[in-house]
Amino acid sequence: MPKVLLVRHGETIWNNQLRYQGHTDIPLSEIGRQQAERLALRLKNWPITAFYASDLSRAQETAQIIARYHQKPVVLCNGFRETKFGAWEGLTYKEIAAQFPDVWNAWQRDPVNVVIPQGESVSQVADRAWKALQQILCQHRDDDMILIASHGGTIRLILARALQMNLNLFWNIRQDNTALNIIDAYNDRYIISLVNDTSHLEQI
Repeated sequence: MPKVLLVRHGETIWNNQLRYQGHTDIPLSEIGRQQAERLALRLKNWPITAFYASDLSRAQETAQIIARYHQKPVVLCNGFRETKFGAWEGLTYKEIAAQFPDVWNAWQRDPVNVVIPQGESVSQVADRAWKALQQILCQHRDDDMILIASHGGTIRLILARALQMNLNLFWNIRQDNTALNIIDAYNDRYIISLVNDTSHLEQI
């Protein structure tokens, strides 16, 4: 099965302000575009055969900046969206804890099973993202290299599922903006060869 490059989108204003974005369609900031361009230059000579992205603009634009060097289209897939944070979107974690203390504390303990008000649980996000990944893998040859631009929480969950981790521990996997992660897929076995690599940002 193909090699998968999982890329988190570049920075947005809400990232900088530590606000939960979820399905709110916040575009890349100028810094985010610079970050994506740095990653694009790093990957410009890699033999990437296909590009996919969450349909939210921050991930879509990140993929498009990278794909431009390969003259390939970006296929959008809403299965790779960030967690739907519902009533929490636009709030910082301190504001969420103050306004939704009971649900916030429960979610901190058991995000797999706790559904965010007007949103999703971690297990729901993991299921849809993993399903989207499997559908894409089935469409490619073993020697293909594919890039998927997605979101911090979603990528953490894909990596956790690949490692057969307890999904409640997904926050233990760090994901910075434009982080590069690599999964080598072998049928039902997944080898993680790179996690949260941002060496391309050293000059910013």
